[in-house]
Amino acid sequence: MKWHATTILSVRKGGKVAIGGDGQVTLGTQVMKADAVKIRKLLDGQVIVGFAGSAADGFALLDRFEAKLKDHPNNVPRAAIELAKLWRTDRMLRRLEAVLLVVDARHSLLLTGSGDVIQPTDGILATGSGGGYALAAARALIAHSTLSAGEIVRESLLIAGGIDIYTNTNLTVEELPCPSPS
Repeated sequence: MKWHATTILSVRKGGKVAIGGDGQVTLGTQVMKADAVKIRKLLDGQVIVGFAGSAADGFALLDRFEAKLKDHPNNVPRAAIELAKLWRTDRMLRRLEAVLLVVDARHSLLLTGSGDVIQPTDGILATGSGGGYALAAARALIAHSTLSAGEIVRESLLIAGGIDIYTNTNLTVEELPCPSPS
């Protein structure tokens, strides 16, 4: 049987970045857990990471990413690239099945086991089983509402949870302030 788990979404708007995820973990046709938390704060809350995919693999990658952050403090993109290189080349890490969304005050990044480190041009990232639905909802809400970044993440995840059978509405949403552009 195949595990299905989680939708993760990140939005930048109005001097804030928000990241959130749902809590559902599904095995085959059964919901195994409804309140999993796959959003974690790192570096004393300066960086927030969400993961979709295997929980054990996601936690293993979080540990590795946190180590890379300690090696490259105040340089999230460099830490992400170093993790992506390791993830792609290490025999054991290559087998890990998860995707990470990483945000700090200045950067939003998506990391995959293929070596991808992607920064969106519009400040919106999504992954997981309902990621496409959440991404579409977030883009519409940014264009046609006055909601904050956190509110957009929450509403978009609720929309995804109403469509995707592997996403529920038990949400975790975290926010960080962003510096204003000079």
